[in-house]
Amino acid sequence: MAERKESWTSLASLLGTLAFCQTFLQLVLPPELRLASLKFLTRALRCFSSYCYFDVAEMEGVKTSELYNAIQLYLSSFASTSASASRLSLTRARNSSVTTFGLSNNDSIADVFDGVAVQWEHGVTQRQSQPSSWQSIPDVFDGVAVQWQQAGTQRQSQPSSWRSIPDEKRGFTLRIKKRDKDLILNSYLDRIMDKANDIRRNNQERLIYTNSRGSESRGRPWEAVPFKHPSTFDTLAMDPEKKRDIMEDLRDFAAGQAFYQRTGRAWKRGYLLYGPPGTGKSSMIAAMANFLGYDIYDLELTEVPSNTEFRKLLMKTSSKSIIVIEDIDCSVNLSIRSKSTKAPPPQSYSAPDASNTASGGKDWNNNTMTLSGLLNFTDGLWSCCGSERSFVFTTNHIEKLDPALLRSGRMDMHICMSYCSYPALEILLHNYLGSEGDDLSEAAASELREAVEKAKMTPADISEVLIKKRRNREKAVSELLEVMKARAEGNEEYGGLREKLESNGDEEEEQEKRALESPKEVSDRENDSCQKVEDQEEKKAN
Repeated sequence: MAERKESWTSLASLLGTLAFCQTFLQLVLPPELRLASLKFLTRALRCFSSYCYFDVAEMEGVKTSELYNAIQLYLSSFASTSASASRLSLTRARNSSVTTFGLSNNDSIADVFDGVAVQWEHGVTQRQSQPSSWQSIPDVFDGVAVQWQQAGTQRQSQPSSWRSIPDEKRGFTLRIKKRDKDLILNSYLDRIMDKANDIRRNNQERLIYTNSRGSESRGRPWEAVPFKHPSTFDTLAMDPEKKRDIMEDLRDFAAGQAFYQRTGRAWKRGYLLYGPPGTGKSSMIAAMANFLGYDIYDLELTEVPSNTEFRKLLMKTSSKSIIVIEDIDCSVNLSIRSKSTKAPPPQSYSAPDASNTASGGKDWNNNTMTLSGLLNFTDGLWSCCGSERSFVFTTNHIEKLDPALLRSGRMDMHICMSYCSYPALEILLHNYLGSEGDDLSEAAASELREAVEKAKMTPADISEVLIKKRRNREKAVSELLEVMKARAEGNEEYGGLREKLESNGDEEEEQEKRALESPKEVSDRENDSCQKVEDQEEKKAN
């Protein structure tokens, strides 16, 4: 008992001595010297530590640090599954179903990069404020001395700006072993920035852009609306092996920045989707955009008056985007060039008419867009004015396109969107009826497999049948089987006549598109047809 009492007495005297020394040092040493001494002791202790520390503050002057935001997004991507994070903060934006996890105040989380363990700590402290004081400011007006007094509190190092600094000082501290600092620091921070950019792109709302005549005069060459197409590669009716090849190619392209730089190629890739109408070409484009997380630029060539305007539109597109030209064989005259090249029409140097003057001096009725301009657009010098972009062209008749447009380097991957096969039919049955291939009887599956190959129906035709009877699975399958058998019998009976009629229908559809897009050409064709009829009547009369 006496020994314990002596111990407490010794401890009390020691604490009293320390308090006396602290008070004495505060009275004798100025604050600047005390702060310098504290920093010196801290550095001295760190010299014997095996770790080094890096601080990332939230604010850089009056702006938020981009690195701080990137670290916050990066850590939130795995904070919910990390065993080292004992306390997390949950946030959810308005009108959003995604919950974001983050580190709480003064909490830490561990990470591993290239086999090296690192640790992040999120520090939050209150900013210190100076005590309330009076400041006197003398002034003189008309020989009369006046004095202004100002009272209040001021934050230390408050910059003169309209934007106020938060009351809390936030920041991340990275702890790395000294021997690993030079090995992973730069590459680790680069990985954090890349991961944060991917998270932002996946979380942000994707857009689809379109061009229109005269929009550039309003300062907006592209007009955008939110892109909410639900098509994905899981719902796309296509052979699974072909889909895997396309997804692998897209994945390699998105992650191929180092490859394209090493090989000296522009970071772009071209895809040509061809096949009959209704085979899912537009759905494929939407699935590609959702898979990559890219925006879509739907380029309407008939709205582009010249190659110069074409290049201007290309310059206004952003990276990480898909530039689409649908029905390229119907947009402008890009058919196979004939061997005998016609002489160009003579240029007119007459003054512009009133209509051209009213539209800003541009003749919107005459489209001078050429195949050469399109080729330069896909593979020329202007094709590399942006990075990580895909060009997707669609056509119903690939044989009508010029071979120069189809070669590698312009259209790198040709994707045939053909009639529905049995693996694609299984995907449609799962999408519309919720049934798997195993749910069908062997007899029904065998009949569907045989009928779908002979019917030559597009996924759009089959989808229409399934939509009408989607509430009754058995009835939908039986009706689909009847439709496919009838179509197969028709194909066998008429042979190539059906394909000829379909090709004629496609040509009529293309003529209708051209009629809607170029009224002047329609009127010229009508005049030619009328002239032919008149000539025939004159011959009969003679």
